[in-house]
Amino acid sequence: MKNESMIEIVPLTDAVVELSGRDGNAFLILGLVRRAILQSDKPELSAQFVEEATAHDYDHLLMTCAKYVTIE
Repeated sequence: MKNESMIEIVPLTDAVVELSGRDGNAFLILGLVRRAILQSDKPELSAQFVEEATAHDYDHLLMTCAKYVTIE
C-alpha cells in the first residue's frame, strides 16, 4: 500500500549539494547552495534564492535550500 502522505518534492534546479557532515553555519550553507545554483541549469534563480533564504530563521533557510536544490 502506498503512503499517500509522502509527497516527493522536486527542486527548482538540477543542483545537488552535499550537506551531510558539514558545519551547520547558516552562511556556509547559504554560500554552498548559492554556488551550486549558479552552476545549475537555472543560474538566474540564485538572487531569488538568497533573498528568500535570508528572509526568516535557520529552519526557513534549510527548507528554502531543499526547495531549490537536492540535498545529500
